[in-house]
Amino acid sequence: MNTRQTPKPKLKPKQEQQPNPAPSPPRRLSRPARRAALVVHVTVSACWLGLSLGLLALGITAATTGSPATVEASVRAMKLFADWLLLPVAFLTLLSGLLLSLGTKWGLARYRWVYTKFWLTLATTTATVLALRPGVNSAVTAVAAGGPLPDAGDVLFGPVVSLSAYVFMTVISVLKPWGKTRRGREWPQAFA
Repeated sequence: MNTRQTPKPKLKPKQEQQPNPAPSPPRRLSRPARRAALVVHVTVSACWLGLSLGLLALGITAATTGSPATVEASVRAMKLFADWLLLPVAFLTLLSGLLLSLGTKWGLARYRWVYTKFWLTLATTTATVLALRPGVNSAVTAVAAGGPLPDAGDVLFGPVVSLSAYVFMTVISVLKPWGKTRRGREWPQAFA
């Protein structure tokens, strides 16, 4: 008979539960990918700004001219811009901005200026779909039927609001005001 006893394993004391582990570092874009996304974002943002300025010029022309042919040409050109150019440019601006914010040190909700730009871009894209395009379409329908421009606001309000928003977003992109959000201040410095 074997008199030798195998030692019992020592039980470790119950370890204290650790608080939630630190968040893992965000996945960053490589330098070439970041540069490419930045070029796309700046280009489509400038296009959106230019389209809004063009729409405003056409809207002012339609609202102030006395020529029915000029009014019709102006609102038809606005419809062409609104139907074929505005939405692709708006969505590409939104997507490239999201890619840049999530793939760089700026983050989506870490800095107030980035957060503000995101929500303004989302709001102006929504306003393009729900207000600007229907307003231009109703103006085209009325003018094509031989009537006058029903409401100058239909062709002026959208471009004025969007142009103001895009200029404001350009300014805050350059100045980067307001500092970090509460979430940004709580984010570990190692990931900044």
